[in-house]
Amino acid sequence: MAYRRTENVVRHLAEREQAILDAAQAIATEGGMGAVQIAAVAARADIAAGTVYRYFPSKTELIGELIEALATHELAAIRQAADAAPGPLSALAATIATFAARALHARRLTWAVTGEPVEPQVNAVRLDFRQMLAAELETRIKAAAGGGHLPEQDTSMAAPAIIGAILEGLVGPLAPSHDSEAAQRAAVQTATLLALRALGVVDARARGLVVQCVLPGSGAG
Repeated sequence: MAYRRTENVVRHLAEREQAILDAAQAIATEGGMGAVQIAAVAARADIAAGTVYRYFPSKTELIGELIEALATHELAAIRQAADAAPGPLSALAATIATFAARALHARRLTWAVTGEPVEPQVNAVRLDFRQMLAAELETRIKAAAGGGHLPEQDTSMAAPAIIGAILEGLVGPLAPSHDSEAAQRAAVQTATLLALRALGVVDARARGLVVQCVLPGSGAG
């Protein structure tokens, strides 16, 4: 019985921590990282502020953990899409399109996680996320180039350049609004085509590399 009670306690603690992170994510989605305050998160999670502090001693630690959790989730989704592709070039296209679609779907949250001004400690975690994204893309670029599908190039520069272009073009402060789902799909395809052309694939659409993408939460996947 003691073991069963311990299991229940561990599960309860994990659920409470997830509830805090979910509340922080909801607030960041609505108002950016600047809106993520301990009192606001506690109110959103319907718990006492002291309870939040027991899990996360500071706002910086809470935001850092949130970014790490989001990074893990996003990278898993990107890898799943790429791994399901039939070849290295289509895997590269899937990597770019999936990243673009998910970034645009959660535009406010994506900018909060990647570009919004934050404390130096939080910025270090955020840079880790961008580096992981760039490393994943670089792996796909190298695989496509190794198969003879792309021209020889400096992948260590190309990968972060593509990440930056997508973030600035789709979610940054200069990016246009895309209110309808159709407009978002078109924007993702435009961004994907732009990235593939920059990498040396001039006929991506003719080769069927850019297909109708599924936006997260659209009901199609």
